[in-house]
Order: sequence, then C-alpha cells, then structure tokens
Amino acid sequence: MPAAGSVAVIGGGIAGFATAILLAEAGVAVDLVEAQPDVLALGSGITLQGNALRVLRRLGIWDGVQRAGYAFDTLGLRAPDGTLLAELPDARTGGTELPATVGMYRPDLAALLTKRAAAVGVRIRTGTRPTALAQDTTGVDVIFSDGVRGRFDLVVGADGVRSWTREAVGVRLRTEPVGMGIWRAFTRRPESVTRTDLYYGGASHIAGYCPTGADSLYAYIVEDAQDRSGLDAGERLATLRDLASHYHGPWDEIRAALTDPARVNYTWFEFHLLDGPWHRGRVVLIGDAVHCCPPTLAQGAAQALEDAAVLAELLLAADEVGDGLWAEFTARRLDRARSVVDASVQLCRWLLAGERGDVPGLMAGISERVAVPA
Repeated sequence: MPAAGSVAVIGGGIAGFATAILLAEAGVAVDLVEAQPDVLALGSGITLQGNALRVLRRLGIWDGVQRAGYAFDTLGLRAPDGTLLAELPDARTGGTELPATVGMYRPDLAALLTKRAAAVGVRIRTGTRPTALAQDTTGVDVIFSDGVRGRFDLVVGADGVRSWTREAVGVRLRTEPVGMGIWRAFTRRPESVTRTDLYYGGASHIAGYCPTGADSLYAYIVEDAQDRSGLDAGERLATLRDLASHYHGPWDEIRAALTDPARVNYTWFEFHLLDGPWHRGRVVLIGDAVHCCPPTLAQGAAQALEDAAVLAELLLAADEVGDGLWAEFTARRLDRARSVVDASVQLCRWLLAGERGDVPGLMAGISERVAVPA
C-alpha cells in the first residue's frame, strides 16, 4: 500500500500535474485543484532541459512533447550586431536518447499534462481554491471555495511563488528581487532561428530567444529592474521593440514580427529557497512554493518536475507518511535545488556587477549535477 491513499494537490502547474499523474497511475485517489478557471491559457514559452524531458517521458507524454515542441542540441552565442561568436554543444542532461533542450508553447504542455492526468483518473477541479486547512496525525481536512470539503492522507502544495498552502501551514519565506527585469514575447519563428542564441551586453544584459514549435518562438530581453507598471499594452510593445532594435542577426526578423501587444509581458527576477524540511506534518510543498530563481539556467521547470518525481517515488514505496520519508525527500531535493538557485542568482550578480565570472564552469557544474537522476 502507498503511504498515502488519498492526496489533494493544490496548484495546476507543472509540479502539481506531474505529482498527480504519478500518484494516480499507481492507484492513489488524487484531487487536483487550480484557482484559475483555465489551465490551458497560462503562459507563453518554456524551455525544457534534458532532465525535465526525462521526467516528462516518465509521465507518458514524451511523444506529445516531441510533436508539439522544438528540439535542439546546441547553444549559440552572438554579439549585439548579430555576429555568431560560438556554437556550443549543449549538455544532454536527460541522457543520450533525449535531446539537450526542447522549447515549447506552455499551454501546449499544459494540455498534454491535463489530458494525461484525466486519463489516469485525477479529479481535476479548476476555478476553485482551498480556503481552510487543518491537520492531525492521520490526515488533513480541507475546505474549498466551491463549498466542497475533503479529508486527505496528504496535501501537496504546488501553488507557486505566492503559495497559499505555504502560508496556511505557517511557513514564512522571503522572496527577494535579484535586480533584473525580463521582457518576454511570443511570436512567429523565422527560419533562421533553430536553437537558443544568447546575446550578452549591448543595451541590455541579455537578449535571447527559444524556438517553441515549427512556427513559433519566445524572445526575451533582460534589463535592470524597473517599474514598468505604468505602461499600457501598446507602450510595453513599443518599449520591447526599442530595446530589441539594439540587437541584430535573427533579432531583426523577430523584431519585425513583434506586433501583438497582448503577447508581451514584463516581470522581475526573484528568488527564494526554503532552507529546511519542505513539509509540515502531512502537508508538503514543492516547486516554486519552496524554490524559485531567475531563468538564467532554464532549470525552473526541471526542478519542479524532479520534486514531483522524487516525492511520488517515495510515497509509493513507503508504508507510512513519517519522519523517514521526509528525511529522504529532504536529502534528495534540498541541496540539489539550492545549487540551481545559487548558480542562477550568481549569473545575475556577475552581469549586474559587470564581472566576467566563470560562466562556463558554473554552467558545466550544474549540467553535470542534474545529469544524474534526482
């Protein structure tokens, strides 16, 4: 018998759906609740490194990811004028049978996860959220905003950076700005874009792009963090296009395709890490609820998926939810997540300070670590 026969997963992102799928396909009764009414309408592009692909294959959706996404095995470095400085082989952290990286439209990934979750029996409830939670030594009682009440052997809080679940169990975690802001846009892919290229320097810290499908990509520019909240949609688009005008090569084609203000957004880089056990009794936190970092290493989705895979493995192998299970979960996840958060933030600090730093060494070290299954 699994350690938990009934589980509530709070949050319909990557970590939540992955946990729900792995538990449900083993016979656990899983309720997944998401506050947003439509999980398929959230986000634009996402970069999936090999160690993320390894878990997606375990979830049974790899064929769909291959069809919908765009795979590549190299990384380009360019000067602001578009000159290709280097084409580097990217580490295949998921093993030699998987590509190094897949870019994908995030709603397409959400659709694959949702379909798979429904197929294995997850009860998916959108447009609802927990409003109260109380636990004892044998289970957790949860009240939801739609009036439904439930008792579960375990609650998994996979509800993001501003996690309600984290607050509900009394975990205080400070989320700090890094000092950088990122413009993102989703648009048409020019034929010249066949992988991620990174432009360092110029008018901004980083300009880059990632193909997400046969006809799409997402592009991004990283600047010093600024208050951009006063800009309307048209002004946001104009600002991004102005910043992009300092970069050339494929960026010239991308900039010409940036015409839809609704496909542009701006956020600040943030980070946090819960340095200690990620559970409180029979409530456990995973994904962005306990570790978030700038996307400088493109490991956010991968670390969330690894959390889910390790948690499900331990729950299905254990006889009870107890100290031994949680000690092993902490041992397998905390230091690994810490290394990714620290390295991601370090890259930003080097850029902010104008320091060269050992970027290749830092990136190689993380790639070597995450290539070993979590």
